Amino acid sequence: MIKFESNGELITNGTNIHSSAVVSESARLGENVTIGPYCVIGDEVEIGDGSIIGPHAVIEKWTSLGKECRVYQFASVGAAPQDLKFKGERSFTIIGDRTTIREGATIHRATGEDNETRIGNDCLLMAYIHVAHNCTLGNHVIMSNLASCAGHAMVEDRVVIGGMAGVHQFVKIGRNAMVGGMSKLVQDVVPYTIVDGHPAKVVGLNNVGISRAGIPLESRRLIKKAYKILYRSGLSLPEAIAVIEQEVDSCEEVEHFLRFLRNAERGICRERRDFEDK
Repeated sequence: MIKFESNGELITNGTNIHSSAVVSESARLGENVTIGPYCVIGDEVEIGDGSIIGPHAVIEKWTSLGKECRVYQFASVGAAPQDLKFKGERSFTIIGDRTTIREGATIHRATGEDNETRIGNDCLLMAYIHVAHNCTLGNHVIMSNLASCAGHAMVEDRVVIGGMAGVHQFVKIGRNAMVGGMSKLVQDVVPYTIVDGHPAKVVGLNNVGISRAGIPLESRRLIKKAYKILYRSGLSLPEAIAVIEQEVDSCEEVEHFLRFLRNAERGICRERRDFEDK
């Protein structure tokens, strides 16, 4: 049953659409969704149960938001990419459950037919961040105010990117890494590390982030051993990988560390020599 309240809002299945909002007939809204004043919801948009879209937000075509997401005022999600190769082809923006997108954030859909920009669950994307075309963000990612990811960047789970940091296209940031504010990332960031600077250099292990992620003590000890071989032994990257394989006991975290190193196509951020990890 559809009914209008006295203020002109449309209510159906617990979903509340403000009278000033523009919602495409092909959009699919879940239960208990709130669409605020002056929102624009485009063609083939899907919004999951319990999500809230704030005033003046724009959700463009072929965008999918999961359950219990929150999009704040003036955010733009699913707009055409800022890419000269883009010719108007169908592409997607897919956002997981419980992700928060703050004021003025911009997230663009992919370049390439049926390609996608994807953001995981439980992410916090703060004010005026930018996620460009074909990016992939994992779960529990935090991007602080004004941080930007260029096209095809890949950010793994539980990464924190500081305010005003810039991530070059195709750069990968490994899980549980932390990027300092205003950093310039032009090479891949090894999992479990902290990087900072212009260009960014490794300043140590992200011990607080590793601990908060619930990684067991023994795995943390093995990560530290692998880190020291990689950054303190003076070995080349291929040599360090070989030594870690031989000398560091296997666990899921170390295996992920090694997989990341083997696939670091842009090279990795190196350690800043005036900093000593305690």
